[in-house]
Amino acid sequence: MARRPARGDHESPERTSHEEARVAETLKKGSRVTGAAREKLAADLKKKYDSGASIRALAEETGRSYGFVHRMLSESGVTLRGRGGATRGKKTATTS
Repeated sequence: MARRPARGDHESPERTSHEEARVAETLKKGSRVTGAAREKLAADLKKKYDSGASIRALAEETGRSYGFVHRMLSESGVTLRGRGGATRGKKTATTS
């Protein structure tokens, strides 16, 4: 009789190296992140966010929720950007 994969192990053995790197970079979905792993993840998220990545993109990349990524960024002291779309600059005073 064939051995069944461990619970939660749904991945096929034929992963590409890109997928392996991504899985190694992000911890198991839903697992608790504590200690040094949490600090490293927070630093990585902060670096990517500061270089322009959105919270939604980071959440998708790491396999975590938007709320988790938002909380990690807030805990690491990041100044969060305003909501998306084109931002408006200050209006200049025009006299008619």
